[in-house]
Amino acid sequence: MKMKQWSLLLMVVMSVAILAACGQKKYEPVAVNEATDICVICNMQVKDDAFATQLTTKDGKNLKFDDIGCMNKWKEQNGTENIGMDYVRDYNDKEWVEYSKASYVYDESLRTPMAYGIVSFKDKTAAEAFVKEQGVGKVLTAGDLSSHEWKQNTDMMNMDMHDDNEGHMDEHSSKEDADSKEMDM
Repeated sequence: MKMKQWSLLLMVVMSVAILAACGQKKYEPVAVNEATDICVICNMQVKDDAFATQLTTKDGKNLKFDDIGCMNKWKEQNGTENIGMDYVRDYNDKEWVEYSKASYVYDESLRTPMAYGIVSFKDKTAAEAFVKEQGVGKVLTAGDLSSHEWKQNTDMMNMDMHDDNEGHMDEHSSKEDADSKEMDM
């Protein structure tokens, strides 16, 4: 009789474990489609690069962002309780990494799409190597980002907006100035 009770108990425990495992949703990152993916916050094209981030809501909706700062802004506006999983990209190889498991480097001088200055990495070792190589930056965890002062480097934003035209104009102006100086001699 005791053997039957143990067998029944074992079957019940195994059934509960199997049902519990089947009931959990598995969230996976989705590939970036540059032709159609637009950042939910800033409406800019999401490039298939090291700065792309995404999250999937518990109801299965996938949202993509061109900069981790935009994803943070969405979280501030919508909360985090409905997020099934959120992902960032490793700066070195563009592999998707769970937001909570990644390491980050912040420096206001780092160029990112929306000038938040945060770059993500698979692990702390890669983040530390980046800081050493660049000579700037502070290594952060996902927990550190929850208290991070999320602000855009407006100087960097203005520089990006004027780089193409102004840079060429400056180049042409200095050449014209040099040419006119030669003529004056």
